[in-house]
Amino acid sequence: MRHTFESTQWLPYSVEQVFAFFANPENLPRLMPKWQRARIEEATFAPTPPRPASALGERFPGIAAGPGTKMTINFRPIPFSPIRVPWDAEITEFAWNDHFCDVQHRGPFAYWNHCHHIAAELRDGIPGTIVRDHVEYELPLGWLGELAHTVAVRRQIASIFAYRHRRTAELLPLMLASRIS
Repeated sequence: MRHTFESTQWLPYSVEQVFAFFANPENLPRLMPKWQRARIEEATFAPTPPRPASALGERFPGIAAGPGTKMTINFRPIPFSPIRVPWDAEITEFAWNDHFCDVQHRGPFAYWNHCHHIAAELRDGIPGTIVRDHVEYELPLGWLGELAHTVAVRRQIASIFAYRHRRTAELLPLMLASRIS
């Protein structure tokens, strides 16, 4: 059975800054819980569409995973697990400063499609950016997968995204400060 998970986070930074942060695959392991010990094993980058000029004339160093980029990430599926799980993903959609989507080709799910939508949003008079994550996923193993979803997986996904929000709020200002200095 297909499931949906949605998450939002508001950040007091420009769309260009937030998009550049999330589009850089080097940030992905940093956004995953430390117990997962995530690492990028392999990456094949497809040409990225030209980066639009920032309204503020800002330049964002680093790479961006554009459409057709394929990556293998390796991580622990549960804390203290001696087993590591490979996850082969591909960026299937990419529109600068708007959204990008990734799908799993091999990994722990029978189906995984994750879209990151990014848009400007004013909150209490403060300009910022809203990040909306929409995930559609399905577990393998039929009714056993559904039982695992009910017992643990649903909560684990919510917990991982909560961690991701905290880490984004910590890491994004550090990335911007290092770019300035």
